[in-house]
Amino acid sequence: MSTIIVPAHATSITDDVEQLHKAFSGWGTNEKLIISILAHRDAEQRKQIRETYSATHNEDLLKSLDKELSNDFEKLVLLWILSPPERDAYLVNEATKRWTKSNQVVVEVVCTRSSHDLLLAKQAYHARYKKSMEEDIAYLTKGDFRKLLLPLVATCRYEGSEVNMTLAKTEAKLLHEKLDDKCYNDDDLIRILTTRSKFQINATLNQYKNIYGEDIIKELEEDSKDEYISLLRATLECLTYPEKYFERVLRLAINKTGTDEGALTRVVATRAEVDMKVIKEEYLKRNSVPLDKAIAKDTRGDYEDMLLALIGCVDE
Repeated sequence: MSTIIVPAHATSITDDVEQLHKAFSGWGTNEKLIISILAHRDAEQRKQIRETYSATHNEDLLKSLDKELSNDFEKLVLLWILSPPERDAYLVNEATKRWTKSNQVVVEVVCTRSSHDLLLAKQAYHARYKKSMEEDIAYLTKGDFRKLLLPLVATCRYEGSEVNMTLAKTEAKLLHEKLDDKCYNDDDLIRILTTRSKFQINATLNQYKNIYGEDIIKELEEDSKDEYISLLRATLECLTYPEKYFERVLRLAINKTGTDEGALTRVVATRAEVDMKVIKEEYLKRNSVPLDKAIAKDTRGDYEDMLLALIGCVDE
């Protein structure tokens, strides 16, 4: 499916707003028109569209869309319309309502965002839910899950690229010792994952592989049926190679009996403007099938069209 990105100067925000309002008028909703506009506007343009729509028609665009759309297509469009911080706040809050695999959604948000973006998400959480992200996670989790997730959410990582190689070697040995003893909830192990910069953690994992000849993430796969260890592995992947992590989420969402539309929707909406090009490359390498063909095979209608438009939008 060919994707055409409309430059900001090629159409006015006012035109977009009026076209969207027209899509809701008359008999039935013009879903194709909605896709043709929203799937081809960047985050700043979508923000302006929402603000102008509210000022012009005295209603939040989200409410208009909610009334007109349905099912997975509606969920995808609504998630896409939210600003990235609002979206992250919403995803974390939804995850706190069902603590199973949803733990990994929290890890996705807090480990793949920059410190600044995580701060914006926490501010959006304050504004929307009148409490802190940390408060909900501390209250709704327990045991090892709380021990890992709470400092991950609370941290403000250093974003620089400087690396201390002596420290990397020392902490690689420490991680090996803890994993060898199966001390997966050890305080020092969690301290390293929740406080070190992403560059420093990458250096530590590289040292781990150099010294012991094993990839620490692959070692954790052996105990992947344990939910906490699976969360630990997701944390490491999201901190060091998020594209590979998201490829796996998409693969598991599509390549099974029945599509996991929730995971598919979440990954496409959150990564379309970030690293979808690399995720698609990873998907093709791992599955020998292009992501767009896999999605087209498993989805239908407007939902399929919106997904395909979004995963193509970084290619132009």
